[in-house]
Amino acid sequence: MRLAIIDYDRCQPKKCSMECIKYCPGVRMGEKTIVIDENTGKPIISEVLCSGCGICVKRCPFKAISIIGLPEELSEDKIVHSYGQNRFKLFGLVVPRDGVVGIIGQNGIGKSTVLRILAGELIPNLGKHDKEPNYDNVIKYFRGSELQEYFVKLKNKEIKAIHKVQYVDILPKVVKGKVGELLKRIDERGKYNEVVEKLELKNILDRELHQLSGGELQRVAIAAAYLRKGDIYFFDEPSSWLDIRQRFNAARLIRELNKVIVVEHDLIVLDYLSDYIHIMYGVPSAYGIVSLPKSVRVGINEYLYGELREENIKFRKEPIIFEKRPVIDYKNRPVLLTYSPMKKTLGSFKLEVSGGTIYKGEVIGILGPNGIGKTTFIKLLAGVIKPDEGEVTKESEIKVSYKPQYISPDYDGTVEELLSSITNIHTSYYKSEIINPLQLEKLLDRNVKELSGGELQRVAIAACLSREADIYLLDEPSAFLDVEQRLAVSKVIRRMADEKEAGMFIVDHDMLFQDYISDRFIVFSGEPGIYGIGSSPMNKRDGANKFLKEMQITFRRDPETGRPRANKEGSQRDILQKEKGEYYYLYNN
Repeated sequence: MRLAIIDYDRCQPKKCSMECIKYCPGVRMGEKTIVIDENTGKPIISEVLCSGCGICVKRCPFKAISIIGLPEELSEDKIVHSYGQNRFKLFGLVVPRDGVVGIIGQNGIGKSTVLRILAGELIPNLGKHDKEPNYDNVIKYFRGSELQEYFVKLKNKEIKAIHKVQYVDILPKVVKGKVGELLKRIDERGKYNEVVEKLELKNILDRELHQLSGGELQRVAIAAAYLRKGDIYFFDEPSSWLDIRQRFNAARLIRELNKVIVVEHDLIVLDYLSDYIHIMYGVPSAYGIVSLPKSVRVGINEYLYGELREENIKFRKEPIIFEKRPVIDYKNRPVLLTYSPMKKTLGSFKLEVSGGTIYKGEVIGILGPNGIGKTTFIKLLAGVIKPDEGEVTKESEIKVSYKPQYISPDYDGTVEELLSSITNIHTSYYKSEIINPLQLEKLLDRNVKELSGGELQRVAIAACLSREADIYLLDEPSAFLDVEQRLAVSKVIRRMADEKEAGMFIVDHDMLFQDYISDRFIVFSGEPGIYGIGSSPMNKRDGANKFLKEMQITFRRDPETGRPRANKEGSQRDILQKEKGEYYYLYNN
């Protein structure tokens, strides 16, 4: 089977000569392969008539067309849902079961579509997008499978599904009121006080939703889903905006529920949360396929390898490998900057940071909960604000490039115009080091204000790294990115540090990302919003051990991939490591 995918956001027939139609050789029985839709004025490609020659793909000046050959075992009658002709198609579904079922896959691969279908928000059309979908056809399609009974219950409204959506920033637009009043009103399980304590909501109960930050909105959304009585719960990216402690607090809460399906890009949290894993693969924005259920460890490892062993399918050319880099003694390198112990008071918040030295080419991971002073520390190093006590000593005049945590798409122009205003983006070096790894080629002619969260994040990272600087400060670069994009970003950051001999400071809550990218850690502790205490730069083991001890979380290494995994709380390994004081991982692990 062949898919012809058109990105109608990119397709601009009024600005081109429609060469996709002019040069398409496909004419059979008097029918043309590509025709113009009378209603939209945009092209439609017949997947039945298309020979897959690819001429239209090469001729399209906006790179809006993709011709994709599907695996032989997939056919039109196996489509579960299609968003229209030449649009995204979904093959397969996740089967709900007791416990927590995790879904892992790239952005744009259909994970949220799966949740919407199972939550009863979207009736799958089985690829018949020209007909009104109905549950009778869906029940017939899944006849003889576990999903048949599930859809019968959905049709008869015998299943109450609770869905925590991906984009929590829309909540203030549709719900008004104070946090405490809203949660009390929907508390169907009598767990209000317990949730307020476990998700640390006490300080925001009297605030309106529109006054909350992204992390606060996320915790309120998780609390709202948990408090309602349901037969099945869906959580779409529950860790976004949350710090590590909050991620595990939310994970523990979610595990208390009986039947859950969760989409998550933080592999450590997904590993900790899930009892089973489904892998979704395919081509983003074109088609997605749902794998068979797998055990958590096997499922995540197969996703990293890019190979489904039971299905005998390879869906990625290169595996994701967590390389073990040799420990480098950075003290033999030139000093970039030194800072003495510093103090800074901002309103009622007080920050104290121990002194330290940063060397050229070093990547420093900054760990700690939200509201503890990490961003304030970065601004002190950058000279954006001055310390009340202490000072930053620089070996020479130092240039700083800063990517903030919250990115505002206020640039009025295209991505190409934005990046070109910073540097020459048309060199082979820039294309190989920035554009290709960050997958920016198809975004260059897009308006910055029209980008999604993940697209905007990659552009912001590219803009930060494109500036000539001695120190790069990136605040939460992994937010909104999928696993593969996070790895690509980490490799770009590492190469920039080595090639430019620049110092990199990375604030991020994905411990796998931090573990992979960092040479040393700075650990922040204290009471969020009240006071923060920052350590000196520490070697990775000591820094991670200090941080995880404060979180009361223990890690181990997966023997097959080397990735860090969180131990289940109260497990034998968890108890043993806590007794030995080894929270990061045991030496023989």
